[in-house]
Amino acid sequence: MTRIDDKFAALAQEGKKAFVAYVMAGDPDFATSLEVVKGLPSAGVDIIELGLPFTDPMADGPTIQLAGQRALEGGMTLSKTLELARAFRQDDQTTPIVMMGYYNPIYSRGVESFLKEAKEAGIDGLIIVDLPPEEDSELCLPAQAAGLNFIRLATPTTDDKRLPRVVQNTSGFVYYVSITGITGSAEAQADDVSPEVARIKAASGLPVIVGFGVNTPEKSRAIAEVADGVVVGSAIVGKIAKGDSVPDVLAFVKSLSDGAHSV
Repeated sequence: MTRIDDKFAALAQEGKKAFVAYVMAGDPDFATSLEVVKGLPSAGVDIIELGLPFTDPMADGPTIQLAGQRALEGGMTLSKTLELARAFRQDDQTTPIVMMGYYNPIYSRGVESFLKEAKEAGIDGLIIVDLPPEEDSELCLPAQAAGLNFIRLATPTTDDKRLPRVVQNTSGFVYYVSITGITGSAEAQADDVSPEVARIKAASGLPVIVGFGVNTPEKSRAIAEVADGVVVGSAIVGKIAKGDSVPDVLAFVKSLSDGAHSV
């Protein structure tokens, strides 16, 4: 059982949906990023998605691409991302952290070394968007053997033939991408999402969390009504990009989490 598994078990007992927040590690700088991350649990965040900055983030829209560029220009690295997780864990041993990013920095580090460091830093799960199920032996299976959840993305184009392969070695939860396209490019619609969530839950037996296109408390609530939880990323990252203060960013996060938790 990972912290992610424990969190969903606790939420189920309380009859609550999960609220997941994505932030880019090191955006706009290490200290501010750490302050935001440390404040997320108090703002109602159940699971933290910590973005690993990368030079070619193909699944991300302009908002998160620019966040990654800011982080990289500020000197953020894989090592410093793990350092940020370790700093967070000094005060919080319970909130799950999922590292979300791309395979290249992990491959460059070496899978075995990375997994050992990630586990020690307090990372609980991985979402690596450019590793398909056909490459499970690269990272997915070693990660699970090391005690980390490997969380897969399903999309509106994941048909019934493809879905069993996608969820085969997935653990923790399934991240349903509610729109076709990049992050922040359109709005999720609950009526479209509901049947897809049911289909994915039936195939995986796992909680299904919906992300992409959720940007208001009202939308957060609407999606949480038809899923096991909701992820917000671009809308939060956009507040950071505007230079909003950390308390203002966290107040916005709290409004979103309140929406998801009001179901």
